[in-house]
Amino acid sequence: MSTVSPSTLIHSLNWRYATKKFDAGKKIAPDVWAALEESLVLTPSSYGLQPWKFIVVNDPAVRAKLPAASWGQTQPVEASHFVVFAYRKDFAAKDVERFLARTVEVRGVTRASLDGYAKVIFGSVERGAEKGTLNTWMAHQSYIALGQFMGSAALLGIDTCPMEGIDAGKYDEILGLPAMGYATLCAAAAGYRSPDDKYATLPKVRFKAEEVILHV
Repeated sequence: MSTVSPSTLIHSLNWRYATKKFDAGKKIAPDVWAALEESLVLTPSSYGLQPWKFIVVNDPAVRAKLPAASWGQTQPVEASHFVVFAYRKDFAAKDVERFLARTVEVRGVTRASLDGYAKVIFGSVERGAEKGTLNTWMAHQSYIALGQFMGSAALLGIDTCPMEGIDAGKYDEILGLPAMGYATLCAAAAGYRSPDDKYATLPKVRFKAEEVILHV
């Protein structure tokens, strides 16, 4: 089922850019923001494990601390909404069981019917832990969510700016993430571009399709 036309999709993606300056006086409507939050919830992940939390920073006092932890960037305070993408550190058996319990709840199946699937997941998690790659694997999942969030926002006419230029450790401290077992990966500001953001009118610099897409 197609819900938007191909031309609408391409137009939205061309319209989108990493917004450097937001109009602090314009706020995203509650129903639009609710849809964007749901886009985060609906993000796909490896095995469906969803090893993340999306921290929507609403408290002005907390947001005021973030530019200093973002190398002076002002998007955290100027944007309508600001989301921090965090991943579950040291993912463990209890996290897998939490996902399996949710599967039982949503699909109305028995836990025993998931034993084969559970064995595969546990095996992957254990191998990741043994190789020292488990946290990297889980962190990478949050990038999928970031991409889905930005694409969804573009279709709704909402500007975004993905932010990796942040001090993740300071973000963790400000948001109290270590106590929750999570760690900051990146962030995203969302809102409406300022009329005087010079980056809004710059042409996109992209390699030609034939240089980056290979048909085999």
